[in-house]
Amino acid sequence: MARRRRSRRGELAVNAEINLTNLIDVALVLLIIFMMAAPIMASGVDVKLPRAETAPIASTEGVIVTVSRDGKTYIGEVPASSPEEFRALYTDYVRRKGVKDAYLRADRDVPYGRFLQVLGMMKKLNVAEVGLVAEPELEP
Repeated sequence: MARRRRSRRGELAVNAEINLTNLIDVALVLLIIFMMAAPIMASGVDVKLPRAETAPIASTEGVIVTVSRDGKTYIGEVPASSPEEFRALYTDYVRRKGVKDAYLRADRDVPYGRFLQVLGMMKKLNVAEVGLVAEPELEP
């Protein structure tokens, strides 16, 4: 708030100081809001990945293909309901993003045959390398 002081001539002078307490309160509230919202914004398709002894992925840039527990296939977060739609969406995604790497995520409860079907569709699209995504194993 601006305080008024009396000057020598009897006039009121304006003291324009910023109240830092309110500014810090607002900044901390915004920080808390963004900390809570960040995990929600980076959601993606929810799958329980299998555990394996793996090294971390060097680059996260690429096409992420996900097979959910119910067998649905996603390219990024866009569902593909048929092999034809998968081909169209995949080629469009690669062209738009300009990426060549691909990562395949599959829920641990997905049948192995369904996993191989998706891998086969990716091979037909001439994907050179496919990274398989897994959770790191828990230390005993």
